[in-house]
Amino acid sequence: MSVKPTIRKPDWLKIRPPVGERYFELKGISKSLGLATVCEEAKCPNIGECWAGGTATFMVMGEVCTRGCRFCAVKTGNPNGWLDHEEPDKLAGVIGKASWDYVVLTSVDRDDLPDGGAAHFARCVTEIKKASPEILVEVLIPDFQGEEAPLKALLNSQPDVIAQNIETVERLTHPVRDRRAGYQQTLTLLQRIKTWQPDRFTKSSLMLGLGEAHQEIRQCMADLRAHGVDILTLGQYLQPTVKHLPVERFVTPEEFKEWQKVAEEEFGFLYCASGPLVRSSYRAGEFFLKGVIEARKQTPL
Repeated sequence: MSVKPTIRKPDWLKIRPPVGERYFELKGISKSLGLATVCEEAKCPNIGECWAGGTATFMVMGEVCTRGCRFCAVKTGNPNGWLDHEEPDKLAGVIGKASWDYVVLTSVDRDDLPDGGAAHFARCVTEIKKASPEILVEVLIPDFQGEEAPLKALLNSQPDVIAQNIETVERLTHPVRDRRAGYQQTLTLLQRIKTWQPDRFTKSSLMLGLGEAHQEIRQCMADLRAHGVDILTLGQYLQPTVKHLPVERFVTPEEFKEWQKVAEEEFGFLYCASGPLVRSSYRAGEFFLKGVIEARKQTPL
């Protein structure tokens, strides 16, 4: 991958700073309880829209990731086994008070823990559902280094949607992702979910603008569908700092619309959220999934 100077962002990527009473309320609550949101840690461009609307993606197991992916703004280091054991109860309390009907949980990679943090993650889901029985929980999970037991433990907590991000096309997996991550490792994890729990919705995300070819994007879509993935999100890669990988090109909104059509009509994804500012946790996709899940629950067997 070539290294080039930072190129100027086009107009369609200009983002208004977050404002609004609801945004500041949620920010204050999460900080007071020591809860982390991936919205802030990953510098999500949609933070103002989502938080003002009362939606956030909470990041469990701390703010320090044991991996060092070259696209990601989250801190890298060694947490040395640290966990906030009160975190599941804190999350359940905040989410219950907010009266949300759909929440997303994600986490850093915790390769320092024997199970990758699966038991803690599962407890977060369990406590949230216990406090808010009608809530739908989406989880964006680590790959647990390809181990089956941690994934099974997480599945036992019964999240409604499970995501693991492929991030980029196969050729660019390294250097884009940490060496401990893998293209096939992600595909295998997603397929296991469908094998063990066929009714569970699975989801993945692909960044564009890192130097991928069109045929490589199509191949990635084909691979995801072949491994049972239901939902796909496509978004523009944005360089978090000068130390991260540079943007190779900015994909136009029109091209993103075309990719959505390809994903849904040619490859058969149930839904594809595709746009320059789309991220793996995205309100439009969550709204769609909420409708599908609720309709399924109301359909008699």
